[in-house]
Amino acid sequence: MSAFWDTNVFVYAFIAGPKQQIARRALMSGGVISVQVLNEFTNVMSRKMRQSWEDVERFLSVIHVRFPSAAPLTIQTHVTARALARDHSIAFYDALIVAAAIEAKCDRLYSEDLQSGRRFGECVVVDPFREARF
Repeated sequence: MSAFWDTNVFVYAFIAGPKQQIARRALMSGGVISVQVLNEFTNVMSRKMRQSWEDVERFLSVIHVRFPSAAPLTIQTHVTARALARDHSIAFYDALIVAAAIEAKCDRLYSEDLQSGRRFGECVVVDPFREARF
């Protein structure tokens, strides 16, 4: 069994609030991320959360220790994501996350952005803040 982690879990892990400890505990179990997760995290933390570049880079260093590699974004990931967005009526950037999880052969996708329990082939979405089992 392998887990894929969506960007929102990482954001909660670095922002003080009620979900921070849940996110941190969840991420300790490891798993798979994609380059898109790193890109989205960088964008959200620097723009939406208004963190300094110094802090964002420090946060990314912490992530890289636990997740030393990231699945690449490829043309195939893009093609798969287009089909998922079209066939499952999900946002394209969410579909890119799902496509990366499928390509990495993950059976769980931890995300707050998609419906918990929803299946995409062998991969099931789990909201880590609703169902804290890792």
